[in-house]
Amino acid sequence: MNNTVPLFNSKASTFSAVLVFCIVLLAGLSTPAFLSAQPQKAFNVIAYFAGGPSKVSTIRPKMLTHVIYSFCGLKGNKLYLRDTVTVRRLVALKKQNPQLKVLLMLGGWGGCETCSDLFRSAVNREAFALSVKKACEKLKVDGLDLDWEYPVVEGYPGHKYSPDDRHTFTLLVQQLRKTLGWQYEVSFAAGGFQEYLEKSIDWPVVMKEVDRVNIMSYDLVNGYSKVTGHHTPLYSTPQLKESVDNAVSYLLAQGVPAGKIAIGAAFYARVWQNVSPANNGLYQAAIFRNTVAISSVDSWYTAVNGYQYFWDDIAKAPFLYNATKKLFVTFDNNESIRAKTNYMMNKNLNGIMFWQIAHDKKKESLLGTIDEVIKGHQ
Repeated sequence: MNNTVPLFNSKASTFSAVLVFCIVLLAGLSTPAFLSAQPQKAFNVIAYFAGGPSKVSTIRPKMLTHVIYSFCGLKGNKLYLRDTVTVRRLVALKKQNPQLKVLLMLGGWGGCETCSDLFRSAVNREAFALSVKKACEKLKVDGLDLDWEYPVVEGYPGHKYSPDDRHTFTLLVQQLRKTLGWQYEVSFAAGGFQEYLEKSIDWPVVMKEVDRVNIMSYDLVNGYSKVTGHHTPLYSTPQLKESVDNAVSYLLAQGVPAGKIAIGAAFYARVWQNVSPANNGLYQAAIFRNTVAISSVDSWYTAVNGYQYFWDDIAKAPFLYNATKKLFVTFDNNESIRAKTNYMMNKNLNGIMFWQIAHDKKKESLLGTIDEVIKGHQ
């Protein structure tokens, strides 16, 4: 006995055929992800801004998704903002780019002296969050970026830090989200160095409450370092573990969604003196000298002035060395910015941020390179 039922052998089969046809037709109107490419993700380009009102006009808002005003402080248990003129001018940039978001930022290096003690108190956290909401409403800004440097681990000399800061930070972002709701953004700047990554933040809990983490993947070799190195490398080297990729890999391993991670770029250089010529000054004992805006690097740190250019193809990072003056310079340039932007897109991360936009070059700007790479990817 043959139990096989011929196709299209009855009214029911005819109905099934029509149904299948309709499903296929609808599928053509809304193609499944496995049949076609997904729409291009809109990557965030986030500029920290620490200039005065006269510098706002230099910003090109159409190349940005976010501008973060730096810095706000604390007055008692409330957010304190001295310069509302600059903030209002930043908000006015939305006339040129209606999609632009303007955030306030609390803290910065040396700007969170009382955070460890202050935010332990639920009363203080509530008062602070309410003051943030009032500031957002009054100034028509889009949220807050926390830059506490640093919970748990040592930051600015003399500022208190405690193991309790990890839990305190969690409670703080939870209170901010509760008070602000999801109509305002909450983000935070995170140290890109290993000790911070491992100790400062309860990543699974905190990341549920925030829109993104901005990894400060710069100053990885900083003003306290006694040995030269790349201060903002994309990849780790045998001599320097800390890098953009090291931080991103760590966060992904902690379960942090790629779509909530923004990597950091530096629009400034760090300079060391008394540097041995061995290895062209890289990974040599030295004394930190100063920080220089990227706009000045191309003008002063030139071949004519005795600086030789090098590219580390492992770290994907440039550096300069002056054998006569024994000066070593580490920075981001257009080539390393291009590599970072491609990395960000290939990893499908949230975006790229940088400190700070007022330092950018007028010609061959680093922001222009970011914009070019992203648009070329679309």
